[in-house]
Amino acid sequence: MTVPATPSRAASPRTAVLRAEARLFRREPGSLFWALGFPTLLFVVLGFVPKFQEVSDDLGGVRLIDVYVPVAVLVALIMAGLQVMPPVLTGYRERGVLRRMSTTPMRPSALLTAQMGLNGAAALLSALTSLTVGRLAFDVALPRQVLGYALALLLAAAAALALGALVAAFAPTAKVATAIGSSMTFPMLFTAGVWVPVAAMPDVLARIVELTPFGAAASALDAAAAGDWPAWSHLGVLAVWTLVPAAVAIRWFRWE
Repeated sequence: MTVPATPSRAASPRTAVLRAEARLFRREPGSLFWALGFPTLLFVVLGFVPKFQEVSDDLGGVRLIDVYVPVAVLVALIMAGLQVMPPVLTGYRERGVLRRMSTTPMRPSALLTAQMGLNGAAALLSALTSLTVGRLAFDVALPRQVLGYALALLLAAAAALALGALVAAFAPTAKVATAIGSSMTFPMLFTAGVWVPVAAMPDVLARIVELTPFGAAASALDAAAAGDWPAWSHLGVLAVWTLVPAAVAIRWFRWE
């Protein structure tokens, strides 16, 4: 009679991959800077610009620095998903690491899940750091609708990582992955409101931007920060941008 595998044994290969990836992630200072340090550093630099401390009637009587807290949060997600993760996975493919792993019982989804989990955790930690710095250094109010803010943040993180997994699935080399990720990063930063907050965009442009993952995320985070539940349309956009790229990435991820 065949004895069923215990839960611990069944989970051990995935756990081993996660531990190995975590050790490698800690040894990459560049990845840690872009995922953890850069968003908060950008937010701090902007916070000391005098104009960002002035109340703006165009923004509903709040300061620019108040609006830029969600922007800093989204920058962390974009950097982790599009700049950090894809070159790592494609680099494994170039060096033949993935081909050797394909001879083991490990599935592509395990490696993708480990990378997405680590980069997602780093991005969320950076987001919490930005919220904390905003509160302590610039007296920015914490989100008033905590559950709505957390839900929007998690969906935005999932969307960013799903897009990064999609890049890694199709890019043949690490250089190509970096190039694709960079070309996607700047439009995503625009839709997140880095140059012009979504709340200050013209109505037509704002509606278009809100169909993108980070435009929808920016509006959802803004609503939750003000004390309102995020619009279900914005959450739905984030869900679509999570499920579709993730499904395609898992289906077409190549070992070599």
